[in-house]
Amino acid sequence: MLETLAAGAVGLGAASFLLIGAAIGWLMQVPTGVVAGVMAFGAGALISTLAYELVGEAHAVGGLAPTIGGFLAGAVIYVLADLALARQGARARKRSIALQSAPGVHAAPVVPAASAGVGLAVAIGALLDGVPESLVLGLSIADGGAVSIPMLVAVAVSNVPEGLSSAAGMKHEGRSARYVFGVWGGIMLVSGVAAMLGFALLSGASPEVVAVVTTIAAGGIMAMVANTMIPEAFAADRSLTGLWAALGFALAFALYQLG
Repeated sequence: MLETLAAGAVGLGAASFLLIGAAIGWLMQVPTGVVAGVMAFGAGALISTLAYELVGEAHAVGGLAPTIGGFLAGAVIYVLADLALARQGARARKRSIALQSAPGVHAAPVVPAASAGVGLAVAIGALLDGVPESLVLGLSIADGGAVSIPMLVAVAVSNVPEGLSSAAGMKHEGRSARYVFGVWGGIMLVSGVAAMLGFALLSGASPEVVAVVTTIAAGGIMAMVANTMIPEAFAADRSLTGLWAALGFALAFALYQLG
């Protein structure tokens, strides 16, 4: 029971960076380039963690077929869900409001909250992005008895620009502070529950089952990075996105090797 609660606390801790980002986005006007840099850094860290810690270790314990099957299934599930959300206005959920309204940038239009539920779609999109990450954090505790530090760092860093840009977008729609922070607080709680489920449901499961579930989550995260984080960071800052992503990758790899 204590370990399940610990997994939930880890999920809450990582998701709290969404709330931190939302507070920054609500109170300050952060330059688009800074948002893009943090997003690219987080994307690189997530890719490194997927490659070395999630998919690699899932293959080591579960074999090739469950690993590849789970990874591709997770990517397909994410892409289909993302397409559905894009129709509701959540395609640009990781973009700053400045970038969304910049000339020449093809993004979902920002419309009043009363006529379209863009803010709600953004929040649901954040859940789509965050639940696989939280499941993996819970799984890391179930699998090894301790939280994956590289994964925790990667998720925390990638959460900041999402909370920041989405909160700025909701504010632009005319949403109240109570609504914005209520939404992000709810997402944080759901992420904590997802981490608890990741631990509780798979603690003691067979290596093949753990490999499949881990890689389903990993495939979803990979699709999220490719569909949203890197393209939107690149759209804001074409010159430094690759460098920030490489730095994030290097940091996560170093943490994995040192751990």
